[in-house]
Amino acid sequence: MKSSKKDKNALSEPTKSELEILQVLWQYGPSTVRFVNDQLNEQKREVNYMSTQKLMLIMLDKGFVTKDASQMTHVYKAAADEGKTKGYLLDRVVDNLFNGSATSLMMQLLGDKKMSPEEMEEFKELIRKIDQK
Repeated sequence: MKSSKKDKNALSEPTKSELEILQVLWQYGPSTVRFVNDQLNEQKREVNYMSTQKLMLIMLDKGFVTKDASQMTHVYKAAADEGKTKGYLLDRVVDNLFNGSATSLMMQLLGDKKMSPEEMEEFKELIRKIDQK
């Protein structure tokens, strides 16, 4: 049985470079390869346009993005849901690095990073909301 693109998306995990592209698409919405490449060069590191284009075509085949080819300039849109993708990857990190313990992950985060007062307040508010459930 041939698997659809949605099935592929559910089974595959984006690479680091694919995640960088998805981050741009999640932040800015549907975009051209040129725009994505410019953002990567500005925000991350120097990336060759042809490399970005090739990677976005691979992502299209994997089902991570869709492409609108109705105009002269093709526009790509993230097909991978941001929340689901980040949740899946975070679950993998918790399982692989912290033996499934979210508490260990939180202790590591709080112990290694200094939180700003605003971030600490957001964190406390989140805990309050969880406690109210």
